[in-house]
Amino acid sequence: MRYTRSRGGRLAVLAACATLTLAACGGGDIEADAPDAGAGECGEINMAVNPWVGYEANAYVVGHVAESELGCRVNYKKLKEDVAWQGFGTGEVDVVIEDWGHPDLEDKFYAEKGDGSAMDGGSTGNVGIIGWYVPPWLAEENPDITSFENLNKYADEFATSESGGKGQFLGSDPSYVQFDEAIVKNLDLDFKVVFSGGEAGTISAFQKAEENKEFLIGYFWEPQYIHAEIPLEKVELPPFEEGCQDEPAKVACDYPETPLKKIISTEWAESDSSGVDLVKNFEWTNDDQNLVAKYITADKMSPEDAAEKWVEDNPDKVEAWLG
Repeated sequence: MRYTRSRGGRLAVLAACATLTLAACGGGDIEADAPDAGAGECGEINMAVNPWVGYEANAYVVGHVAESELGCRVNYKKLKEDVAWQGFGTGEVDVVIEDWGHPDLEDKFYAEKGDGSAMDGGSTGNVGIIGWYVPPWLAEENPDITSFENLNKYADEFATSESGGKGQFLGSDPSYVQFDEAIVKNLDLDFKVVFSGGEAGTISAFQKAEENKEFLIGYFWEPQYIHAEIPLEKVELPPFEEGCQDEPAKVACDYPETPLKKIISTEWAESDSSGVDLVKNFEWTNDDQNLVAKYITADKMSPEDAAEKWVEDNPDKVEAWLG
């Protein structure tokens, strides 16, 4: 669930090997844009945009404020999580505006253990909750289904043509923070993880399951505006305890609640760009994010228009970010 800014003439065309490295990870490629001499003291901000609408809401709201109030030039780059982090060291990415917790990437890119190209940019104010969910009709008619201990007795009801005779568990994008295959295996559940490919596919599946009263269980998260439309019911897994996810293959516990944070390029953070303080000061609530995500998804607004509307309606919060 990344971004970048330009420094004078520093953003040149990427060396072929760097481009190939980034593109090969499956998150899209990064294009180097010519710097804008009129961008002012902010310069350019290269903003990674990871593939879920809540992240998009964060990115475009911060980007809109950066452009309209600070004169920045914001380059939005659609990248998957691991790909975006690789851009910190090359100068291609300045900001990952919503990180859900990647200790492995922190070890690789933070100064304490890694190459020092990235650093913690502070909290976004959001709290992320990942878990297993079922549509509300299913929990209402079968209350015991919200405990993992009872899932096997319903496995046949969840079976699909893709699940090989087992119950289907709908994963999302395999690049997200997820341990579903290990959880299924280690809890001896008669299920097979089938990935939807991403947020849009998962939302569509839950909407269809609720409308048609179909059995569905899958990976989902909060904040996400769809909970206001369909109050999904969370399935109880063995509670998270510190260390229970340290070995991915052995995970047999629930996901933790995660205070979401910003990750920024160390080099950019040490620059004199006025965008640095804006990004560090940016904080809002789950409700704020869900509202912008609703504008984009349910109301069919462009991310730019959704961001502009929210910013115009919330001048006090924006003023606080600007210091």
